[in-house]
Amino acid sequence: MPYNDREKKQALTRVRRIKGQVAALEQALDEGTECGVILHQLAAVRGAVNGLMAVVLESYLREEFPDNETRTNSQRKSIDETISIVRSYLR
Repeated sequence: MPYNDREKKQALTRVRRIKGQVAALEQALDEGTECGVILHQLAAVRGAVNGLMAVVLESYLREEFPDNETRTNSQRKSIDETISIVRSYLR
């Protein structure tokens, strides 16, 4: 969970954007919009949720394993690599 004010604001902004995308998806489905448009909207929602997941996961890892004198360079590198892998996977 993003704890600092900046990260929390960014996460909430993403959630609100996702909420708008889902509302547009609901409206499109209700209106009988063609499948291609629906599929594009679904892909956009999925991408937005994956982006939010990556941000929250990165925040979690950085807070669970704080950067201090006891963390080795190897540990720092492992955390950065894990975040990079997750971001790539969620794209």
